[in-house]
Amino acid sequence: MRILGLDYGSKTVGVAVSDALGLTAQGVEIIRRKSEKRLRQTLARLDALIEEYQVESIVLGFPKNMNNTVGDRAEKSLEFQRILEKRTGLPVVMWDERLTTVEAYQIMAETKVPRQDRKKYVDELAAMIILQGYLDYNRE
Repeated sequence: MRILGLDYGSKTVGVAVSDALGLTAQGVEIIRRKSEKRLRQTLARLDALIEEYQVESIVLGFPKNMNNTVGDRAEKSLEFQRILEKRTGLPVVMWDERLTTVEAYQIMAETKVPRQDRKKYVDELAAMIILQGYLDYNRE
């Protein structure tokens, strides 16, 4: 059973997928879009990835505020969840993603990814962190 992990942002969607056993998350790609309101191509790409990897469920990062409230970005993620569930028919689990971007930048710094290249990879790595957190939680 493969699970798709998503880090949904205003102009990008980081994508990760689990291995077939649901043990590890691997980065797949970053879907970039020109406008936050344009989702058609993003959804079409996600449809293709769901089919390619035979995905059975989706984990979507839920960017709550540090005080645990739901802000504008989190509301947009909830709307994206509804769109994904309706379009794909798959369950979409919301997963707390607070500080995943910070963690992604720390990992890249520790692994000596050049500073100028870090923005290229941060969303994909954040999606991996979101998905791996979910996988680890469900394994315990």
